[in-house]
This record gives sequence, structure tokens and C-alpha cells, in this order.
Amino acid sequence: MSHPLIKTIGFYALVAVIVVFAVFPFYYAIVTSFSSGTALFQVNYWPKSFNWVNYETVMGNRNFVRSIVNSVFIAGCTVAFALFLAVTAAYALSRVSFRGRGLLLMTILAVSMFPQIAVLAGLFELVRFLGIFNTPWAMILSYTIFTLPFTVWVLTTFMRDLPVEIEEAAIVDGATPWVIVTKVFLPLLWPALVTTGLLAFIGAWNEFLFALTFTSSESMRTVPVAIALLSGASQQEIPWGPIMAASVIVTVPLIVLVLIFQRKIVAGLTAGGVKG
Repeated sequence: MSHPLIKTIGFYALVAVIVVFAVFPFYYAIVTSFSSGTALFQVNYWPKSFNWVNYETVMGNRNFVRSIVNSVFIAGCTVAFALFLAVTAAYALSRVSFRGRGLLLMTILAVSMFPQIAVLAGLFELVRFLGIFNTPWAMILSYTIFTLPFTVWVLTTFMRDLPVEIEEAAIVDGATPWVIVTKVFLPLLWPALVTTGLLAFIGAWNEFLFALTFTSSESMRTVPVAIALLSGASQQEIPWGPIMAASVIVTVPLIVLVLIFQRKIVAGLTAGGVKG
């Protein structure tokens, strides 16, 4: 067997192992979500029957449905605010020359290195001071703060690669900076916008710590908190079936979005990686 063939087989074998390792937990969650009673504690790699009782239980819970609406609203607002601020900041950092521009960009990126728990107390005091505790705006504020460094970095890198001649032609035609950003650059930034927007949405959708800390009522909970606080018939019972069903319900839309926009995501993440 030739050496290149061995390398090819080894490569695809490694890819297969990684795919199985990444996909199997979600697959087993789907299998478990169709089980109930004692069947939950039996190891089955293929569903023997499709019992929808767990999905009916979850979707029949008004608080869980409300938590989905809360998560959609919070994640959507987070994406809108983060992209608006990131596009304007990226234009300034990539096109406007001023002292300390590189240091400012590195400082913005360094903010993302702080773990959430390190700033939780400070953010909690800020949320209480602003009077937005137990409201969606508490999560929107905190998620936007943690999303901005990544979005600004990606959009700045992408905007630097756009030809300067396009901007110069717009300036000659009398375009203002706002017109240049919205009418000239924005249509060219779609791959990066889709990438950063989708990753910001996923981050806000899956976030747990801030959502648990900044809410106190069931009506304000987001999806991760609602799943974590699902209760069984008694305090000692952990409702694994409904938990798995709820996890599948909230994960499938994200997978669909990633599959739809996968080309844009790859183009956005690789922007600026190669100089030609």
C-alpha cells in the first residue's frame, strides 16, 4: 500500500472519529427523548419506538414556551445591537487613522479573555443600578458586551481587505461616512455579518450564567435556565426524558441555521487570513 494512500485513509479515519465524537451525544439525546419510564435507563443506540410523550410534556409547559420566546427576543436584540456597534467601530478602526488605533483594537480583543464569573458581580451591580434586573434588557446588555469584541475584530479584519478605491470613489461622489458604511461597505460585508451574527445568536441562545443570575421569575427565564430547572413529579426525580426533548427542540433550529449559512460562515471566518 502506497504512502499517500495510507495518509488519505488515516485522514478520513480521523475525520470520522471526530464527527462521531461530536455528533453522538446529540444523537443519543434524540434517542433518549423518545424514551420514557424505565426505558430511560436502558442503553439503546436505536429507538425501539417513537414515544412523543416527552415532547408533549415540554411543549405543554407554558413557561417553557415563554422561555423560547424570551430567548428569541434576547438573542435577536443582542445580534442587532452587536452588529450595529461593531460595523461602526470596524469602520473607524479600519479606515480612520488615529493614534492608538492598534492598541485600542488589542484592548477590545483582550476584553473577551475575561471569564464571565470574573465580571459577574460588577455586572450585577450595574444591572441593579440601571433598574433592569429581571428584565430581558439585563441579558441583552451583558450579552452585547461579551459579543462585541469578537464581532468588532472579525468585521475590522474583513473591512481592511476591501479596496480603498471603492471608498475614495464614494467620497468623490459626495458620500458621507454613514452613506459609505451603509450603502458601500454593508453589502460587501455579508459573509462577515452572517458569521458574527450567527455566532452571537448562538452565544446568546446558549448562555446560562447571566440568565440565571439576572432573572428571578419564571416568565423571564431563557431556554437554558428553563431546561436546567425542569422538575419531575418529586424533588428527588430528575426528568431526563423531558430534559432531552427540550434540548433537542432548542438545538435543532441552531443546526439548521448553521447548515443554511455554512458557506457564509467559512467565508467570514477566513476573511483576512490570506493576503494575495
